[in-house]
Amino acid sequence: MDYTLLSSPLQGFTDFRFRNAQNKLFGGIDTFYSPYIRLNGKMVIKPSYERDLLRENNLDLEVIPQVITNDADEFLFVAKYVQELGYKELNWNLGCPYPMVTKSGMGSGLIANPEKINNILHRAHSESDILVSMKMRLGYDNSEEILDVLPILDTYPIKNIAIHARIGKQLYKGGVNLDAFQHCIDNSKHKLYYNGDITSVAKFHEMQQRFPSIDHWMIGRGLISDPFLPSMIKNNTSEYPANKMELFSTFHDTLYAIYSESLSGSTHILLKMYHLWEYFSATFSNPHKVLKKIKKAQSIRNYEVAVAEIFKNEKI
Repeated sequence: MDYTLLSSPLQGFTDFRFRNAQNKLFGGIDTFYSPYIRLNGKMVIKPSYERDLLRENNLDLEVIPQVITNDADEFLFVAKYVQELGYKELNWNLGCPYPMVTKSGMGSGLIANPEKINNILHRAHSESDILVSMKMRLGYDNSEEILDVLPILDTYPIKNIAIHARIGKQLYKGGVNLDAFQHCIDNSKHKLYYNGDITSVAKFHEMQQRFPSIDHWMIGRGLISDPFLPSMIKNNTSEYPANKMELFSTFHDTLYAIYSESLSGSTHILLKMYHLWEYFSATFSNPHKVLKKIKKAQSIRNYEVAVAEIFKNEKI
């Protein structure tokens, strides 16, 4: 069965710099979703959002922009903006689990409000011709919440619904709820995409067997922890290339150089790289030791020495 691999957006991680580096060095992702645009009531697009979506920054990539909002006017404003950039689709984030978002009634915090979802979709489809797709969780408090929303979504020409098989208040803790995802398949007319804990080729095959009707698969944190994963899935192999560490080192150096240029001050650069290493460390034989070494590096020079040592020790 043919299938499509998609990159699930992660705020602060999967920007155009990351996307280009991953695509060039590893490949395997068919479509990238950009991290969401959030307006906070101001009808202004931040320069960082614009840079992330400009066509010249995504030349070799298939990218779909995303918005997070609980306001129809904001949705329409962003829809018009991305259309001006040449995009035909806008993905609506009803999945973000973080309290700073959900407490504002956005992301997965909006799933329990079907009426508001309906109002926004009504205006989106009557006042714009943009193609709308959805990124959701099963709910915020419980996995029944989405079952009240799916009948509403069935009344609109939604392109697809990508569902992360957790509830919002789990964040990323605990397991995915595969039975609840199956309930969504059974209760929706729309094309569903699966998202959640695809972290290995074996796990991907396990999910394929569990959900044979699904042919679009989203990889989120697994892509940052293991940028080799999509191409390994495509090549149906669990074997890493012989030059794994060399490739990973090039990937790190590419990102480090780009962020050193785009971020101001060593503190910002080191913090950015530390957050990446929270995922990168999983690629190494002793993740805890690797992350501890990165955390101890409080200067650019010490950071570069630590990284060189980490890669040298792993190759031995």
